[in-house]
Amino acid sequence: MSTIQWRPEVNAMTTPQSYWIRFVARNVVGKADMAARMAKALPNYSEEEFGTFIDLHNQLIAESLINGEQVTKENDFTYSLSFTGKLDSPDDPLPPLDECLQVRVHASTTLVNAVRQNGQTERLPEEKKLPLISTAQDTVLELKNVLNPDGVLLLTGTDMSFDRSQADAGCVIEGAQSGSAVQSRFVRIDSSEILLMPTIPAQAHPWNNEYKISISTRYSEHGTLLTLTKMGYPNPPETGILTGGSVAADALLVQRSAA
Repeated sequence: MSTIQWRPEVNAMTTPQSYWIRFVARNVVGKADMAARMAKALPNYSEEEFGTFIDLHNQLIAESLINGEQVTKENDFTYSLSFTGKLDSPDDPLPPLDECLQVRVHASTTLVNAVRQNGQTERLPEEKKLPLISTAQDTVLELKNVLNPDGVLLLTGTDMSFDRSQADAGCVIEGAQSGSAVQSRFVRIDSSEILLMPTIPAQAHPWNNEYKISISTRYSEHGTLLTLTKMGYPNPPETGILTGGSVAADALLVQRSAA
C-alpha cells in the first residue's frame, strides 16, 4: 500500500516561524481507474460493466437529490442539498437555482477513522522555490486584507508570475465550504505583483465567510499557504475570509463591499 505524502511549508506570517502541513496528491483517480480496480477485485465483471455501474450510481444519486431527498450511504458518504443567499422578507421568491442551490458531500466518521487508522504518511522534502503572497490590498477601498467584489485586488510577493496560456497555471478563488471561480480579469501579472478584479464564488451558506485564493505557477507542484488576520472585521455576512491553497501561493483576506 502506498503512503500519504506531505511536506512542510513555511507560514510566513508567524513569529517565530512555523510550518503548514501540506498534503501532496500522488495522482488523480478517475472513473476509468476506479472501474479497472473494481474489475480486478471482482473479475466476473468487466471494466466496461463497472463503468456503467458507476454512471448509474451517480445518476441515481442525482435523481434522489432532484427529488428533494438526502442520500446517506452508511459508513461512506452523505449527499445533501443546501441554499446560498438570503431573503429580505419571508415572502420573497427563491433566487434562480443556478445561483442558490448547492450540493454538499460529507464523509462519514467511520470512513474518516478508517483512513486515519490505516494510512501511513511519508514526509517529502520542503520545496525551496515557491510562490509567496506577502500582502493583499483592495485598491478601491484602500484597505489591506480586504476582498471587495467591486474593487481591484493587489497581491504582492515573490515568484508569483504565471503564463495564462498554460493549463496548469492561473489564479483561483474558492470558498472554504463550497464554490470556486477561476480568475480572468487581470490588470497586471508579474513576479512581485498581481492586480486583478476578483470574481468571488457563492458559498453554500450566507454565513460562510471564508475563502481561498491560490496562484499556480510553473515553478512548483504545490505552494505555500499565507494566513492573514481578520484585521478588525469579524462579523459575517459583511465580512469574508480568503484562505487555503492548491498549487501555489494562498492568502487570507476579509470580504467587504464598496458600498
